[in-house]
Amino acid sequence: QVQLVESGGGNVQAGGSLRLSCAANGSIYSIYRMGWYRQAPGKERELVARISSSGDIYYRDSVKGRFDISLSRDNAKKALYLQMNNLSSEDTAMYYCWVEHLVDGWRAYWGQGTQVTVSS
Repeated sequence: QVQLVESGGGNVQAGGSLRLSCAANGSIYSIYRMGWYRQAPGKERELVARISSSGDIYYRDSVKGRFDISLSRDNAKKALYLQMNNLSSEDTAMYYCWVEHLVDGWRAYWGQGTQVTVSS
């Protein structure tokens, strides 16, 4: 079982920055993908950025050059970060930390979400 705890959301003016953090508690197996999704009111949940155990990194087009995903490993615990710069009102959403790892098939886990609100 993996528990994900997010922090770092808040209110920011357009052009500002926020850094989201996600602490992963529990064992994550060696083949995994971790990332951030977001969901704005009335819209579907969308993948923002993802990093895999192979080192591959993905960003959705609308955040390329503005967002930076990173992963740290400290004493076998993983923490995921999302540095968000030059924010716009279109980035307003609930942001969810997500991990899936390969254990007899892919198993996915979600955090509770952290709200990001960008005012213009």
